Formats: sequence, structure tokens, C-alpha cells
Amino acid sequence: MQAQHLQHYKTLLMSKRAELLKDLDEFKNGENSSTIKDASGDNSAYTFHMADQGTDNMEREKAYYFATREGRLLYHIDQALERIEDGSYGMCHECNQYISADRLEAVPHARLCINCKMKEENGVMQY
Repeated sequence: MQAQHLQHYKTLLMSKRAELLKDLDEFKNGENSSTIKDASGDNSAYTFHMADQGTDNMEREKAYYFATREGRLLYHIDQALERIEDGSYGMCHECNQYISADRLEAVPHARLCINCKMKEENGVMQY
């Protein structure tokens, strides 16, 4: 792959990485970092309504799910940046063919070409 293309994909990946780190930092330091009692603003000794607690728990679990998903995406972006550095970026890990530029533009952290990705999603690939 040409150096200018690698630089373009590296810029895309670094931009997405910075955005993810900002989102994760907001999650870590935001309202989701408090306890249930702190989040409610109620310091009384009375119990909370079960429906309110359920809603709060659901929102908290959803936020943790998104943070976990973003953490996994951050890992894949870091792996793609390593592939740029070691010269293996843009090659499919399964069939060793080049990944199309359209695919890399849409998913710059892709490690599989579109055909191998479809096989993986359909459970056809052998590991």
C-alpha cells in the first residue's frame, strides 16, 4: 500500500481513537460514575420506588454496555494502527488478499476482506 494511503487511514484511525477516548472519559467522569443513591440526589433514609430503581439500573447497564463496546472498538483500532506500523495493514488475515479501499474507508480497522467477513458472520470460516 502506498504511503499516502497509509497516512490517510492512520489519520482516520487516530481521529476515531481520540473520539472514543473522549467518550470513554466522559462516561468515566460523568453521571454514570456515581452510586444509585448519589444519582437520585436523595439522602433520606426512605427506600426508592422499585420502578425508579429499575429504570436507573437499566440506564446504568446500557451505559456500561456501550462503554464496553467502545472499549472493544478501541482495541481493534489500536490493532489496526499496529498493522500500519508493521506493514501488514490492508491485508486480509484469512485469505491474504488486499482489503478493498471502499471497505477500509468504511471500516478502517477491518482485518478481513468483505468475502471473509461474510463467511465469518455465516459461521463458515475454519479457525
